[in-house]
Amino acid sequence: MERLSSNLTLFFKFFVPVFWIVFFGAFTIAVFAYKNEFYGEIPGRPLRIGSVVFFASGLIMFYFTSMRLKRVEGNGEHLIITDYFKTFRYAHTGVDKITESKFAFIKLVTIHLKEKGSFGLKIPFIASASRYEGFMKSLGAQLPREKA
Repeated sequence: MERLSSNLTLFFKFFVPVFWIVFFGAFTIAVFAYKNEFYGEIPGRPLRIGSVVFFASGLIMFYFTSMRLKRVEGNGEHLIITDYFKTFRYAHTGVDKITESKFAFIKLVTIHLKEKGSFGLKIPFIASASRYEGFMKSLGAQLPREKA
């Protein structure tokens, strides 16, 4: 079994969202706990509304992006996919295609399944550059790839 996902997966899936939620959640609570009319030069009511909107939009952003990341391992016959709590095995024949995108130094790969699996039809993960490329070369044309 070879790990295809990067070690950054754990960082982006858990550390960044938890740190952000704790920090800005505490800030939002503090803004509501101290009912000042002004915070420095900022009026209190717009700051409270803005902090709630900022906090909620961050939660939504993390829910639809980094919290969806999975850890992926593979061998010649199966892909093992986990969200660090549940683990499922998918045969290569169940994979419709694999799309790859590059964002700065991160390679984001999405596995598209033919039928809906336990994690849905699309499974995103951050690929470990060397391990992922080596794995895909060893499989040959067994899994179709697309560059986005």
